[in-house]
Amino acid sequence: MPDSRAEMIRAALDIRLEPSNLEIIDESHLHVGHAGAREGKGHFRVALTAECFRDLPPIKRHRLVYEALGALMQTDIHALSIDARAPGE
Repeated sequence: MPDSRAEMIRAALDIRLEPSNLEIIDESHLHVGHAGAREGKGHFRVALTAECFRDLPPIKRHRLVYEALGALMQTDIHALSIDARAPGE
């Protein structure tokens, strides 16, 4: 079982989207005192490349990421910045 939020995010995205490249940055320290931080949730930035994004507009790519993260969006993530690309982009 992953023991950090970033590891849980990585595991969820790896399983559902099979990215060839995945970078996760925890930016929670930049948001201390904000609503999400007070609730114990984190702020993250993800950049990923996955074949499943090919020929999809950005909004559909983002929906796939949110779906892959599932319950983490309710329990552990307050804010998420997404850079989702297909291979070669």
